[in-house]
Amino acid sequence: MTGTGTATSVPPELTFSERSFRAIGTTATVVVLNSAKVEMAESILRSEIAAIDLACSRFRPDAEIERLHRRSGNVVDVSPLLFEALDVAVSVARRTGGAVDPTVGNAMSTLGYDCDFDQIGDRPLLPPDALGPVVGFGHIHLDPRTRTVRIPRGVRLDLGSSAKALLADRAAARIAGQLETGVLVNVGGDVAVAGAAPPEGWPIGIAVDSSTPGSDVDQVVAIRDGGLASSSTAVRTWMVGREKVHHIIDPSTGYSSVPYWTLVSAAGASCVDANAVTTAAVVWGEQALERLLSFDQAVRLVRHDGRVFTLGGWPEAGAS
Repeated sequence: MTGTGTATSVPPELTFSERSFRAIGTTATVVVLNSAKVEMAESILRSEIAAIDLACSRFRPDAEIERLHRRSGNVVDVSPLLFEALDVAVSVARRTGGAVDPTVGNAMSTLGYDCDFDQIGDRPLLPPDALGPVVGFGHIHLDPRTRTVRIPRGVRLDLGSSAKALLADRAAARIAGQLETGVLVNVGGDVAVAGAAPPEGWPIGIAVDSSTPGSDVDQVVAIRDGGLASSSTAVRTWMVGREKVHHIIDPSTGYSSVPYWTLVSAAGASCVDANAVTTAAVVWGEQALERLLSFDQAVRLVRHDGRVFTLGGWPEAGAS
């Protein structure tokens, strides 16, 4: 499988080199084609992670987005990075018809996702009126001329989905540009590539858990540019009362989306584009196959019963 566009072949003297580390509750990996530049690539990735975490994390009282929450209802000046992340989140919401909506922060917290995922424990049963439809992205006002934002009073945002994909895109572009090397960045299953690609493309394993060893993945595909993302309802889960919930919220209910799909993977012109489709498909449930037809992207969906569906030119398992 290829992304959009083409890539330059890699000189044979260059070799892969990889670094992985834990960050923002997941595993971050950078792979470069020039092994002499892997330390600098890791440093750039770490700096991009630190910047996006400080701007967008719901779990840090010193995060810029928390200051925005404390001033909800007011027009607030924000940094270029937070404005970019908000603009991307609203664009994703618009593109998916509101299926991926950044105003789900309060719903996330009510369900129990109010700290780093590794610290979440089982939660008691919620009262019937605890959740409901979210406010909606249309109530987020962004002014690019003044770089200001206004969100409704009491609203909390969650940029986790699109911000992690944006992080992968930003880091890959910066590493390729500054170090002049082909690069793959993987942040918890959100993958972006930039610069020269290997002759056969960048191989990426597809599995429910992004930490699955390469020998155990369901399928290996390749992209030459852009990004690839996967969304699952089976990994980031916890109990609320007697019901298992997960981290992908249906904005129309404020509750975890129905786990119709176990795993959705997609390629895109960017990791943000890929992640938008995979997250939306989980929310759309059984309507996803029809709705995805209007998106010009390769998609693989694994239904709750294990049946696999592919769209948009995603290769069959075992295809070269």
